Amino acid sequence: MEIGTRIIIAFLVSQVACAGAQGDVETNCRPGFQVKEYQVKYDGGFQKGAPLLQVLFNDCAGNEGVKFEVSHPDFLVDEENRLVPGRDVLNSGTVMFVHGQSAHADDMAQVDIIGAPPRSPQTLKEILGLGQILPNRGRRSILVPPMFVPENQRTPFPKTIGMVSVISADMQENHMFRLTGKGADQDPKGIFTINKLTGEVFVSRALDRETIAFYHLLVSTTDLSGKTVEGPASLEVSVIDQNDNRPTFSETRYAGEVLEGSPTGTTVMTMTASDADDPNTENAVLRYIIVKQSPDKPSPNMFYIDPEKGDIVTVISPTLLDRETLPTTQYELEIVAKDMAGSDVGLTGTATATITITDKNDHAPEFTHSLFQATVNEGWTGVVLNLTVDDRDDPATGAWRAVYNIINGNVGQSFEVHTNLDNNEGMLSVVKPLDYEKTSLHTLLIRVENEDPLVPDVGYGPTSTATVHVRVLDVNEGPVFFPDPMAVTKRENIPVGSFVATLNATDPELQTHSIRFVVLKDPAFWLSVNPVSGIVNTTAILDRESPFVHDNTYSALFMATDNGTPPATGTGTLVITLEDENDNAPYVYPSVARVCEDAKDLSVVVVGGQDKDISPNADPFRIELGKQPGLEKTWKVTKVNDTHSQVTLLHRLKRANYNLPLLVTDSGVPPLSNSTEIKIQVCTCKKSKMDCSGVGSVQSNLLLLSLVLLALLCL
Repeated sequence: MEIGTRIIIAFLVSQVACAGAQGDVETNCRPGFQVKEYQVKYDGGFQKGAPLLQVLFNDCAGNEGVKFEVSHPDFLVDEENRLVPGRDVLNSGTVMFVHGQSAHADDMAQVDIIGAPPRSPQTLKEILGLGQILPNRGRRSILVPPMFVPENQRTPFPKTIGMVSVISADMQENHMFRLTGKGADQDPKGIFTINKLTGEVFVSRALDRETIAFYHLLVSTTDLSGKTVEGPASLEVSVIDQNDNRPTFSETRYAGEVLEGSPTGTTVMTMTASDADDPNTENAVLRYIIVKQSPDKPSPNMFYIDPEKGDIVTVISPTLLDRETLPTTQYELEIVAKDMAGSDVGLTGTATATITITDKNDHAPEFTHSLFQATVNEGWTGVVLNLTVDDRDDPATGAWRAVYNIINGNVGQSFEVHTNLDNNEGMLSVVKPLDYEKTSLHTLLIRVENEDPLVPDVGYGPTSTATVHVRVLDVNEGPVFFPDPMAVTKRENIPVGSFVATLNATDPELQTHSIRFVVLKDPAFWLSVNPVSGIVNTTAILDRESPFVHDNTYSALFMATDNGTPPATGTGTLVITLEDENDNAPYVYPSVARVCEDAKDLSVVVVGGQDKDISPNADPFRIELGKQPGLEKTWKVTKVNDTHSQVTLLHRLKRANYNLPLLVTDSGVPPLSNSTEIKIQVCTCKKSKMDCSGVGSVQSNLLLLSLVLLALLCL
């Protein structure tokens, strides 16, 4: 006996048993499933042994000997009352029933599988939802077979789609059928109705499978008061597909490309269409064909499309798939997708495929001439010649773009060649000035290639080369100073008219010219030059400490002019390094210092020496008190280092300004000294603020005289 049949019989028996139990015993425990309906989410299928849910069953007597049966043969209830798949299941259907039975209870629960596609009926018994009914079972039950409705039905409506019935000895006249669920009393409402007395089910309007493919309804019987007598039982209505949707491509135009010379059978692209009809029927089984190729040369069938996969492949031979000989580099194919597996009655959808024949480097560049000629003035730089080439490959690719190289004759690397990206020409340039007196003719050998390497195994001619003759025209070149710059060393302060240097300049021309010299730039106006001999003398005292001298050097620029036609000039630089003399006396800084009259620290200031001269005519400096008598009784100067000394008070002074004479001496031979004064302000200091305003000036010598008189009075 099949499981489904046993479950239905068990369900009828359980209803009778429950009715008898209710009439005999009053108890708080209700035997059977404590939850009648369960839900499981469908997610592409169920894995063997993975629990889906746990059923709640109680026979009110300890649940000894409880057995379960599941309407779907691939599912079972294990020892822990968990519903599990007995194997991997894809086609589960949308509903199944679990029958639980023991000596004290017999009941059935429903499991709804949310999101699952409807399961195709396997047998006539499954279609009718019936098994063999055991004799002597009078318990009433609702029989609800699955129902099927073709989409797009025409009027008139309503139309009968099936019948539900009650299995019992009789059905009372005051009982009525009721239909509920989405499509009946829930949106979309009113699609399905039921004859309350006969159980006949109707559809009220045309259905669209692509909108809703499956309806899950509930059928029950009620008395006149609306109380449920039987059910609810599930009614599954499947919408039968009709071929009412054309295949559609995701795009109207597709683009693909194939390299020229590709082998026959090379895949170019894949065309994919979809059909909204039922994928389990031929209504959505598509076949692809090429209905038109434009242009149709050299063959109307250059491409083939796999009717099932939609792959477009080449059928033209590699030799004919030559971009340079084809009438066009783009072909348009009109592709038709037809459903019903391509039968004559199938619906069609159309799209266009544009296929571009892409280039490969199967043509070497060739110079338009074997010999190019150019002329250039000596001493000039820039582009002298444009080299032209022919190449049959695609100008937008590296198979066409040229690369030029000078392979011979570029002595001294005076020439360079670069590609003009606009027209692919080679621009030959002089990058180092050419000298007519050395070479009047340059012969270059230049090779041209492509950015991309050539395709192997193709017959090419010899590598394309061209010869270039560059003639150099003679130009009157200016005199050249030697050496340039010219460096000399002189002591500063040498007498006016002293000799400094003799300039040397030569004419590079084969025919020499006479040369005359002039001063072009002399910032301090210290120099003069004999125009014929080039002898440079001083016109003023050279001063190393001048602002025109930098890092002990002074620079002047001279010009030499020949008597050619036209005259040519050249320039040269004279750099004079000036040696220092001790001609600047040192001085001290700072010139002003401040001190608090009540300061505990009698240190006043650290003074430093400076000298415009450099070593050995500068530091170390000797800083000491001036020669006025008595200064040493109030002030003290102590050496800190070679350049600085500390000035210190020997006792506190009253608030006043004091001028302290100091003598600073450098280390030159002979040394130079400088007498100077620094102003020392003795100020009032309160709360870290120094007040020096209104301080009178007191000369150091007057202060000392007062101190001497005070000492005499005390004797």
